[in-house]
Amino acid sequence: MRWHGYWKTCFLLALNIVAASAQGEVFEEDLTLHPLRDGKLQARFSFTTLLKGATPRDLQALGSDDEAQHYTLFPLALGQILREHAVTELHLTLNAGKWNYDHWGYPDEPGVGTGAELWVWMGDTAPTSVDQRWQGLRNALAGLFCASLGHLDEQRTTSPTLTFQPEGSLPNFTHPHQLRHASLPSEHVCTENLTPFLKLLPCKSLSGIASLLNPHKVFDADWHGLGVHVRHREGAGVEVRLAFQAVFDPVRYSPDGRRDWSLRSVFDRSIERACPVARASKVRVELPSAAPYTISPGPTDVSGSIATYAVDSAQEALDISMRWPDESRFEYPRTSSAPPLTDISVHRNLKGTSQAEARLTLEVTNNLPVQVSAGYLETMPWHLQFYLHTLSAHVDGAPRDDLVNILSYTPPIPHSRPALLQAVLTLPPHATLHLTVDVSKPFLRYTEHPPDAQRGWDLPPAVLVPFAFGDANETVARGPHRPRRIYTPAMLVDLATPDFSMPYNVIIMSCTLIALIFGSVFNLLTRRFVVVQVDRDADPVLEKPAAVAGEGAEDGTPR
Repeated sequence: MRWHGYWKTCFLLALNIVAASAQGEVFEEDLTLHPLRDGKLQARFSFTTLLKGATPRDLQALGSDDEAQHYTLFPLALGQILREHAVTELHLTLNAGKWNYDHWGYPDEPGVGTGAELWVWMGDTAPTSVDQRWQGLRNALAGLFCASLGHLDEQRTTSPTLTFQPEGSLPNFTHPHQLRHASLPSEHVCTENLTPFLKLLPCKSLSGIASLLNPHKVFDADWHGLGVHVRHREGAGVEVRLAFQAVFDPVRYSPDGRRDWSLRSVFDRSIERACPVARASKVRVELPSAAPYTISPGPTDVSGSIATYAVDSAQEALDISMRWPDESRFEYPRTSSAPPLTDISVHRNLKGTSQAEARLTLEVTNNLPVQVSAGYLETMPWHLQFYLHTLSAHVDGAPRDDLVNILSYTPPIPHSRPALLQAVLTLPPHATLHLTVDVSKPFLRYTEHPPDAQRGWDLPPAVLVPFAFGDANETVARGPHRPRRIYTPAMLVDLATPDFSMPYNVIIMSCTLIALIFGSVFNLLTRRFVVVQVDRDADPVLEKPAAVAGEGAEDGTPR
């Protein structure tokens, strides 16, 4: 333990020296805690590194110039991947669980689709094409984060430019930029993904807010996910933001059923010291407005309903706690009567008992008193093929085909390309739009089935992006400047699956028949059958039996 403290002190001293030498790089970290109305606690970690004055061209420069790869705070492993594959903007998320929009509201990090999702903007530069660099990028990120991103192949890759707009500024280079998007809903998140994620931070998990990321606690949350976002900020530089988001249940941890929480009870840790190279390290707690509460210790600053703690000015370990003294036991609200916390509610399901055909249903409810225009995206693998002529829209049982506009559909190519369906939906105020389309389930090759073929295939979530509120004569101002993406839960599809036990049964039966036939034939070909004469007057006990096949007399002649 003494040597461990010595090396930790040396590491922190080295970080102070690094902070003094990092003139063109800025690192900031913050943690946002949001108590939810159903007793849960939403936590969002954000670690931002800004490479001042840099452009994507600096990271994309090809050649033997190594000066552009000498970073102090910027993650070198990620910077080399961006440079090698000429990436302008990158977004990677790995999530586990189902985000409940109706009860948790909009997440701080919009990418909450189940499984893995990767979408990038790359310039169409020579000598390599975008598809070649997209393949190399997937494999490089798979090795960096120990994830199965190599399965995001051409059978899952699309270019949905209507839904995934650049979050940063694309430099005005000579060559245009192209979008590549792929998702893998069956990918799971575990410790082997979090460990390389923490290694990209300047202070790792030894100090600062990242020290709260305890794998034993964060992976026990009701929902958790991590993300890597790279974008170019015009006039500022290249920004890399590492984010981790989770929804905890303090009521489940509490022995008396209370929703009181603290950093120690949620993460089993407290913030012992600040990260020396962080220019700003803050913890923000959203204060509830309904029931009376107490929070300790006192915050550094209170602005509206946000209490802020400056970790860099803390002289001792920081352990924030919030309690509701008037509650002896937390009572869950009635989910049926509770209004949704989002402007739009989306539900999607796949109906049908046949293994050859089904019907995809999308229900979009507009909770606002004004009309809403939203972009709708479906990226289905070729295992599910749309019958586009059966697409229909209904509101209160009446057909409303005028509510689906700018329809774009790219049909799938079996074993090669997925289906891409994009449309602009017009949602009437305080109404529910029912969108249905028939789909077919083709047969797969026996080598294309997963090991757990009887479980079914995971389908990626649909994405809805509201971008206009109100009509031309009535406009409603929204809080965020950028539209929020809404993800539906992933689905399972039951495809026609062969009986994979049949080869085993055939092998067993064939081996049994071969053994019986071979034994009988071999016995007939190798044994000698002779006539044996037995003396009935001889005593069978004293007389040596001579009824042994193939045994001859003393002179060698058979008896």
